[in-house]
Amino acid sequence: MKTKTKNVGMGIVSPSKHCEDKHCPFHGDIQLHGKTFVGRIIKKNPHKTVNVEWARIVFLPKFERYTKKRSRVKAHNPSCIDANIGDEVTIIETRPISKTKNFVVVGINK
Repeated sequence: MKTKTKNVGMGIVSPSKHCEDKHCPFHGDIQLHGKTFVGRIIKKNPHKTVNVEWARIVFLPKFERYTKKRSRVKAHNPSCIDANIGDEVTIIETRPISKTKNFVVVGINK
C-alpha cells in the first residue's frame, strides 16, 4: 500500500514513518504559515502535545545591558515525528489546533 505524503515546502523533509493524524502537516489537512522557531522540548503530554522552550536575549535600555529570557509555547507532536523530552525541534505556526496550541513540530534537529 503506497501512502501519500504532502510536500509542505520551506525546505522541510517529510518523515519516513506514516501516521493517520489529521493535524499532521505531512499526512493530514493542516497548513503551515507564519513564524518558525527552533527550541528544546521540556515537557510531553499524552495528548500529542509538547512544550517547547528557547532562550532569547533582551536589551534593557534603563541599565544599558542585556538579559536572558525564555519563550515557551505548546506545539502539536504528530506520531510520525514522535519527538521526546530533550530533543531540539523545529516548530512552525498553524491555525489554532486547540485553545493554547498554535504550532506543530515539523522536524527533529540533530
